[in-house]
Amino acid sequence: MFCYQCEQTAKGEGCTQFGVCGKSPDVAALQDLLVHAVKGISMYAHRSRSLGVANNEVNTFVIKALFTTVTNVNFDTARLRALLTKASQIKDTARAAYEAAATNAGNIVEDLAGPAKWQPADSLEGLVCEGREIGIDARRQALGEDIAGLQELLTYGLKGTAAYAEHARALGKESDTVYAFFHEALDFLTKDAPTVESLLALNLRCGEVNLAVMELLDAANTGAYGHPVPTAVRIEPVKGKAILVSGHDLKDLAQLLDQTQGKGINIYTHGEMLPAHGYPELKKYSHLAGNYGGAWQDQGKEFEAFPGAILMTTNCIQHPHDGYKARIFTSGLVAWPGVVHVSNNDFSPVIKAALEADGFPEDGEDKSITVGFGHNAVMSVADTVIEAVKKGDITHFFLIGGCDGAKSGRNYYTEFAEAVPKDAVILTLACGKYRFNKLHFGDIGGIPRLLDIGQCNDAYSAIQIAVALAEAFGTDVNGLPLSMILSWYEQKAVCILLTLLHLGIKNIKLGPSLPAFITPAALNILVEKFNIAPTTTAEADLKAILQSA
Repeated sequence: MFCYQCEQTAKGEGCTQFGVCGKSPDVAALQDLLVHAVKGISMYAHRSRSLGVANNEVNTFVIKALFTTVTNVNFDTARLRALLTKASQIKDTARAAYEAAATNAGNIVEDLAGPAKWQPADSLEGLVCEGREIGIDARRQALGEDIAGLQELLTYGLKGTAAYAEHARALGKESDTVYAFFHEALDFLTKDAPTVESLLALNLRCGEVNLAVMELLDAANTGAYGHPVPTAVRIEPVKGKAILVSGHDLKDLAQLLDQTQGKGINIYTHGEMLPAHGYPELKKYSHLAGNYGGAWQDQGKEFEAFPGAILMTTNCIQHPHDGYKARIFTSGLVAWPGVVHVSNNDFSPVIKAALEADGFPEDGEDKSITVGFGHNAVMSVADTVIEAVKKGDITHFFLIGGCDGAKSGRNYYTEFAEAVPKDAVILTLACGKYRFNKLHFGDIGGIPRLLDIGQCNDAYSAIQIAVALAEAFGTDVNGLPLSMILSWYEQKAVCILLTLLHLGIKNIKLGPSLPAFITPAALNILVEKFNIAPTTTAEADLKAILQSA
């Protein structure tokens, strides 16, 4: 086993015995094989597209398969085996489409090698062996650390982008241009001798495509549930039966809210679901009672203490403790062995478990935090913000956010937020916000000093806000009094970073540690082009930022 796709990888180098995330060597091998399989599919799909032929079943499978391999999504060898069987069938479909298109065009049909030749073994053990043979370690030895690392940077960027594309697709928003890029990039990853320059260029294109995908997802979410509005969210429970929803999937939450109406069950959000409270079509449900707990890495103790049923959507699941394993459920692509999976959006098992559980015996304290500062809400008061900057009431903006995690050193983000000058505004997003979102920052002339923009994909909102401010002040984003202090954990953070680099945004601080797959040589290029830098201490970084402002 070798895996270094997340920030918490063992010793900052790679997991070789067992994943820090809980991934077994068998699961790691099957996930590697699934990525290998979609490369083979895309080799055919990319060539078919050059001949004017596309297949939506192929497109959809590729993004779902990539999403499945994102950190903390699927830990179930049986589910992964089924996906590999399906991958073989999809590859046959893609191959047949390519061969027919080439023949019809009078072209010679290429005899493709590598992943295109893959055939699934007949047993689970055989599939695991196949996965081990094509793993990252083999490419590191064959191509060298620099090339293999940049290939993985692109692969992880594609995984994160696929997650956002699948969320958008579930709400009816797709782009053929996006699918075409997935196939092109995956096909490119099968090349024998890629250069550093070509890989860097394709990584930046991945950032460009991810921006388009985040725009699609923004349109999907706001089209279905309205533009977020500033909303106070209760953070202590109320008496009664309860269901806790974690992950990222707003559609699952909406359907659960609909199915629990009138049943005497309160619905709570957890982790990245917190921003759901700002959407008008979700907040209209009176039994959307509040947010419980914090970021994903605390779920062990928080889920244990939660006296109701738990629904885990998309990623972020950890090894369920025995104390709540019987009342946690998964949906979508999420899977854990022995945990009941909800199919066809029928949440009856979750509702039944909630009704059988004790629920909260009494109301907690009346405490709240405010969410809902998406680009539409912020830009509606843009004139006020711009005037405050011109008058000197607001001197700086800090975007502090990203993925949270359990690794030591993440208190840096709490310390940084606490030390930000009183005449500065903090924008935040994703689960990294939990490091400081329950602190009191006050306001500047009625403008809250802490603006929660939303989920990780709402980096799109942050970008739109920054671009609008830059236009108002006749500069570019790099010319704004804006500093980005980002935390990363998994692959969605990678694709967002690639988007920021595609936009030419410089001077990003990234932590709590740099990706293990970025070698010193690759890092030097990023430093030279974008002046990206690792976080050091909150005091030193803030001092340097303010001195250069």
